[in-house]
Amino acid sequence: MTATAHPPINRVVIAGGGTAGWMAAAFLAKTFGDHLRIRLVESAQIGTVGVGEATIPPIRLFNDALGLDEQDLLHRTGGTYKLGIQFRGWGREGDCYMHAFGDIGRNLGMGHFHQYWLRSRQEGNADRLWDYSVTETAALACRFDPAKTLPDSPLAGIQYAFHFDAARYARYLRDYSERLGVERLEGKILGVQRRPDGLIDALALDDGRRIPGEIFIDCTGFRALLLGEGLGVGFQDWSRWLPCDRALAVPCAAPRPWLPYTQAIARTAGWQWRIPLQHRLGNGYVYCSGHLSDAAASAELLGGLEGAPLAEPRLLKFVAGRRKVFWQGNCVALGLAAGFLEPLESTSIHLIQSGITRLVHLFPDQGFAEATIAEYNRQSLFEFDRIRDFLILHYKATERDDSPFWRTCQNLPAPESLLHRLALFQAGGRVYRELGELFTESAWLQVMLGQNMQPRNHHPIADALSRRQLMQYMRDLKTIIRAAVARMPNHEAYIRAHCAAPTEDA
Repeated sequence: MTATAHPPINRVVIAGGGTAGWMAAAFLAKTFGDHLRIRLVESAQIGTVGVGEATIPPIRLFNDALGLDEQDLLHRTGGTYKLGIQFRGWGREGDCYMHAFGDIGRNLGMGHFHQYWLRSRQEGNADRLWDYSVTETAALACRFDPAKTLPDSPLAGIQYAFHFDAARYARYLRDYSERLGVERLEGKILGVQRRPDGLIDALALDDGRRIPGEIFIDCTGFRALLLGEGLGVGFQDWSRWLPCDRALAVPCAAPRPWLPYTQAIARTAGWQWRIPLQHRLGNGYVYCSGHLSDAAASAELLGGLEGAPLAEPRLLKFVAGRRKVFWQGNCVALGLAAGFLEPLESTSIHLIQSGITRLVHLFPDQGFAEATIAEYNRQSLFEFDRIRDFLILHYKATERDDSPFWRTCQNLPAPESLLHRLALFQAGGRVYRELGELFTESAWLQVMLGQNMQPRNHHPIADALSRRQLMQYMRDLKTIIRAAVARMPNHEAYIRAHCAAPTEDA
């Protein structure tokens, strides 16, 4: 049976700018070239949320696909390198661990490294799991080297991402997009005009203009002006699992050294982020308004700054959750229009990235086949839901009972998908990655062990080595890692040599 052909899409309209809008414009323009006419509508009168400054390693794939020069990007955005996220005070008061990027140790055949480490602890090895992480070892030593492998060893090098000024990144991508022919239109969007079949026909602007298109990308933030208000797609509230509903953000003067990792520091009723840029330190307090007033949160945040504040704290109110679908008809939502998860694991920019790349892979014609839309939503919702579970883990696994907020977290419900993971790990230290989900086995393992979850036993495959072989293997790995990291350049010195921001910024 021959399917009916539909005409290709030629006109794309992006509603809203900011990081989401300009990432979409840049990627579509680079991918499709002159085959698409891309117009982006934004208003200089409407601010963007713009608190996201920390990324995760897949951002490098996105930038590489655009052909961006990594060092020029960091120079233009005041960026630094990021090797992981350090969590302070999450398991118990005084605890500290890192979710370091990349693998830990080296697997032996079918045996996962952490199973050998679990057995070695029973044999008297007092080393932390992270002593076998190249990335954490480099992060704590404030060293950085982009080499893909460690010299004279079979071990992979550092996995890394970036800290950068999100507003500058958006401007960087705007310049890039406009050079490729993307047209920016200044205007305030009032709503959408729909066709008789229910699809969006055009954006209606406050000055009477209408901006027609064939496919529309909603980057209008929490309001979701197109997908939510225009097409009536509902929102799924996850506050029963993720109770924080406020964030205060404030920059301060940048201290030295520039640490090559983000910090997430547990506080009275939530947590504080610390993101080092060349020209400033990004700070914020994510908290639950049911346990802490805005004024008290502001005082706690300002009292913990390491430098003079450069602005007044900016308040953001949110509800954790997502739209019930991300694509309906001829409209796809990206960024905050699709949903919001607190930036505990720096996933906001990644979710924009994955939504754009998924759209490119499933880019439709004007028939907007139901199967195509359904597949986009299936993949997107799965990714969002699994990230949700990973964030809930940080709260659920706490042993803190020093405030009402943390006592509440201990008793939070959890989705069945997360409870299954916890039971599997506790039974035998088993972790898994399902269907290409974002967070790897190493990521799940680090948070579980970092917050004091302990499996009852190790996998029997680790018993195939003799005690002497096991201990020698562990010693050799640790020696290789320490020697390699000792030869790496200092993080700040590397930046100053290769990608220092202009003097007036840094």
